[in-house]
Amino acid sequence: MSILEKILTLFRGAATEAGQSIVDKNAVRILDQEIRDAQNESVRAKDELARLMAQQKLAGDKLAAKQAKKSEYEAHISRLLAGNDQNLARDVATKVAQLESELAGEQKDYDSLAAAVDKMHGAIKTADRRITGLQQQVDQVKVNESVLRSQSVIAARHSGQNAKLRTALDSLDRVKAQQAERSAQIDAADMLAKSDGDGELEARLAQAGLVAGSVTADDVLARYQKVTATVQAPAQLGAPVATPAQAVPADKVKAN
Repeated sequence: MSILEKILTLFRGAATEAGQSIVDKNAVRILDQEIRDAQNESVRAKDELARLMAQQKLAGDKLAAKQAKKSEYEAHISRLLAGNDQNLARDVATKVAQLESELAGEQKDYDSLAAAVDKMHGAIKTADRRITGLQQQVDQVKVNESVLRSQSVIAARHSGQNAKLRTALDSLDRVKAQQAERSAQIDAADMLAKSDGDGELEARLAQAGLVAGSVTADDVLARYQKVTATVQAPAQLGAPVATPAQAVPADKVKAN
């Protein structure tokens, strides 16, 4: 196969795929049009059936008229033979024979026409049932298509909401990470500031009890309790008792 033939085959394949894609996307529309075409054909078939039925009626009326005429001639033959008029009776018999021949042919045509009418009538009824069934199926397909389209919209909207929620959660996680990073930076800066001066060393010495730290309420209360105990000891030996107002601070007691 030459390159040109392959290219032509490629074009035919692409055209077939494109055509099939168009047909698939417009399948419901195509079905609607085919149903309309079938309904139009059914209307034309019914018109043809009406024409055949009219011809059948006319043929039947003509056949009935000739049969009535034949019966009338046969009655004349009986009366003529009774009156011994052989010649006229023969002429009438000739007419009857002609009518019988015509009636035989016309009866055959009438029967054929009646059979065609019955056949066409049955075909039209079958076609109408098929069209009705196809129309119901197409209506069901349209309903299903509407339901699927609605479900697709809902699913797409739900997916979009989930995507937005995930984006919001990701943003929240990033904000938390940034806040944790800033907090760590602040702690690191404090540690760096303490390590640059004597703050860290003083804090460690104060924790070891080697340098004076901050004075607490417990420290003050313990100091006054110690002074009170020292003053009350001489009172037991007859010395004047120092009142709380005369309490001497601990540093002066140590000095004495």
